[in-house]
Amino acid sequence: MQILLLRKEKKRRWWTHPMLLRRESHGHFHVNYEEYRKHPDWFEDEYLMPIPVFDELLSMLSRNLSKQDTHMRKCIGPCERLAVTLQYLATGTSYKRLQNTYKISKKTLAKVIKETCGIIWKVLAPTEMAVPNKESWKIISEGFKDNANFPHCLGALDGKHIRIQCPPNSGSLYFNYKKYNSIVLLALVDSNYCFTVIDVGSYGRENDSTIFQSSILGQKLNEETLDLPEEEHIVSDGPKMPYVIVADEAFGIHRNLMRPYPGRCLPIDKKIFNYRLSRARRYVECVFGQLAAKFRIFHNTINLQPDTAILVIKAACVLHNFMKRRALNAIDENKNNGHNATDSDNEDISNLQNMTPILQRTRNSGLHIRNLFTDYFNTVGAVPWQNNYIV
Repeated sequence: MQILLLRKEKKRRWWTHPMLLRRESHGHFHVNYEEYRKHPDWFEDEYLMPIPVFDELLSMLSRNLSKQDTHMRKCIGPCERLAVTLQYLATGTSYKRLQNTYKISKKTLAKVIKETCGIIWKVLAPTEMAVPNKESWKIISEGFKDNANFPHCLGALDGKHIRIQCPPNSGSLYFNYKKYNSIVLLALVDSNYCFTVIDVGSYGRENDSTIFQSSILGQKLNEETLDLPEEEHIVSDGPKMPYVIVADEAFGIHRNLMRPYPGRCLPIDKKIFNYRLSRARRYVECVFGQLAAKFRIFHNTINLQPDTAILVIKAACVLHNFMKRRALNAIDENKNNGHNATDSDNEDISNLQNMTPILQRTRNSGLHIRNLFTDYFNTVGAVPWQNNYIV
C-alpha cells in the first residue's frame, strides 16, 4: 500500500504585509527621489551617475521596464525599478535590507533586479559593447599607441574571479585556487578603460587560458575570423606586423596574443619588452578596480544563483561603459598641456633614423612576433624612461 505524504500548505497571514503597503508613503524611493534631484551631488552618490545620464538611461530602458497595474496592486514604475537595481549594484546589500528600505518584498525585489539587469544588458550592449570590426580595432590600436606607447595593440586581456555563494550540488566546480567559490569574468579592455569584449560565467576552478580558449573571442582568434586589421608596417623599413592582444603569463602565446617572457634572469631587451607590455596590460587591471569601486556588490559574496549572478555582472560591465563614455565626453581634454609621452616617443623616432632597423625575419609564430616587438622596443620604438623601470 502506497502512502502519500501531503505537505500542508502554510496559511498566509497577510496578502501583503502592512509594512509593504506603505511603499508609496514611506518607501525610500518615493520619499527621497525628488529631493535627491534637487541636490546633484547627493543624487550621483545614490544612483552612481549624474542626473542627465540617469535620465538618458531611463529613457532608453523605460519602454522595456514598464508594467501594467492590476486590480490587486499597482505596478512598480520604470524609474523605481532602475533606482532599486542601481542601489543593489552600488551597495551589494541584501534583499532583506532593500525590502526594509524600499518597502518592496524580497521575492519581488529578486524578480525586479534580475529582469532589470537583463534589460540593461539587452538594450545597452549593442551600442556600448558592440562587436568590433576592422575600423573599431584600428581606433583601439591608436589609443594604445598614444596612451601606452604600444602600437598595433587591440586590447588588454585578463580574468577576474567574482565571489559567489556555492550553488547547491555543484561540488568543487566553482571552487578556485584562492580557496573560495567564484565565476570568472574574462575581459578585453581598451585604453579608455572600457570593456570591448567580455565572457562571463566560467567555473572558478578553470584557469584564464582555458576559459579564453573556449570563449567566442578565443575561438574566433584561433580560427582567424575576428575581422582584425591586416598586417602593417610599424616603421617604414621594418617587416609587416600583426595586431595583437596583450595578456599576462597565464595565457598562451599566439601570433595575435602577446604574453611576457617567462623567468627573472632575463637580458635587458627582454626585460624592456616585459615592461612595455605591462604598461599596456595595466589597463585591464585598472578597469577591474574601477568596476569594483563603482559597484560595491563585487566587494561582497554575491548570494545569487549563477544565472542571475551572470546577468548582474554583465549589467555592471555595460553600465560601466555607458557611464565612462559619457564622463569622457563631458571632460574637455587638452592633450597639449604638460608632458606627453607620445610626443617624446615621436621625437625619439625622428631622431633615430640611423639606428639599426628592426631585424628582418620570415617566421610567423607568436614567439617570432614577440621577438619582433622586442627588437622594435629596443631600437626605433624605445622611449626615454624605459631603462629606469627594469630591474
